[in-house]
Amino acid sequence: MQLTPFHIAFPVDDLEAARHFYGTVLGCPEGRSAAHWIDFDLFGHQIVAHFKPKVATENYANPVDGHDVPVPHFGVVLTMTRWKEFAERLKSQGVKFVIEPYIRFQGEVGEQGTMFLLDPAGNALEFKGFDDFGSLFAK
Repeated sequence: MQLTPFHIAFPVDDLEAARHFYGTVLGCPEGRSAAHWIDFDLFGHQIVAHFKPKVATENYANPVDGHDVPVPHFGVVLTMTRWKEFAERLKSQGVKFVIEPYIRFQGEVGEQGTMFLLDPAGNALEFKGFDDFGSLFAK
């Protein structure tokens, strides 16, 4: 199966904070931008930070493997090697994790590395790592 690039546009309340977080902390190359949005390349996927004034929202989470997973969230699935390298990069950048990097479903079908963090606007991101992408949808 050949994957095509994924696209998501999401709200941020501070474009410069988003530029620093996605560009410097996560290391995403910046694409086109305008007064109210910035394109980033997240592992070959197009993500777009759009300015939206801050609105009070209630945090929500669902339990998964003993952790409260923030809803909604988005992210990228990486090879396990790349996931570990990325986790080390984020730690070295001083990122505060909602869920620290760990191996979810250890020893079970669908075993995966996972970590959750928030961008400066409070959007939740999850990065997963798999030894075998064939187990991405395994039951």
